[in-house]
Amino acid sequence: MDPFFRARYYENSHFNFTTCYMWRDLFDFQWAIEDDVLFLTTRWKGQPMVLQPFGPEEKMTAAAEKQVAWMKAQGMPFFAYNVEKSMAQIYEALPGEGLFGRALREEADYLYRTEDLIRLAGRRYHTKKNHLNSFRRNYPEAQYVPITPEIVPECKLNLNAWYKVLAQETPDDPYLATERAAIIEILNDFPDFGLKGGAIALGRRIVAFTFGEPLNRDTVVIHVEKSAPDVGGAYAAINQAFLEHEWADMTYVNRQEDMGLDGLRKAKESYRPVKMIEKYTVRPQAVWEAET
Repeated sequence: MDPFFRARYYENSHFNFTTCYMWRDLFDFQWAIEDDVLFLTTRWKGQPMVLQPFGPEEKMTAAAEKQVAWMKAQGMPFFAYNVEKSMAQIYEALPGEGLFGRALREEADYLYRTEDLIRLAGRRYHTKKNHLNSFRRNYPEAQYVPITPEIVPECKLNLNAWYKVLAQETPDDPYLATERAAIIEILNDFPDFGLKGGAIALGRRIVAFTFGEPLNRDTVVIHVEKSAPDVGGAYAAINQAFLEHEWADMTYVNRQEDMGLDGLRKAKESYRPVKMIEKYTVRPQAVWEAET
């Protein structure tokens, strides 16, 4: 999959092998390669859907037509999810299909300047810099360390403590168990995924960890960022340190979407994104109208 995701400049945080692998079971990912084009299908709550095709630009219209035919063969209205704007326009231009794309706010990725999140300079980041300085004063022994096999067991302990708290707050969240299992799976075979990871250590205890990878030529995507619930400021510390130590050569950092969660939206907006990466859902115009 990687050659297809990396052959062109994609900004969508989901367009990488790691994301597909982590969520493959929950979303029933299936894939095929035909005529130098990668096709991906998923399913959510019984609804089959497609991701946009990946391949040479001149083959995208034909690939979109194949996807439309596939959905018709399933006996379902067309449904494409997390589509970039340029591809949404190709779907909309298909003659006789009446397809229309909508950018959903809760799906939009937050894009930041890496330098901004490293330096936290100026009035815009005054509060963030204070949080980081407070963490450093309260925990002068804190150290940034890269993720290695030696600290993976401690990362798992941190992860389990985080999920224990969250499971009590949102016991019906269908993503929690899947995300926890996926992160543990990645940690168990961390060197195989070509990721970079970092952690904040207080002595032998890991209180925060994260990992990411290049999304395109100038952007890193952060896949996971977890912190111990009892250590104030650890999120601010790992956010800043990971970029400073591992990704200072990247212009941008994509920290994914907020899923419509108020707390997560407030936190991501507070870091002052320079751009929101829109993701479109493409369906027949008649279906959109029937739901309004």
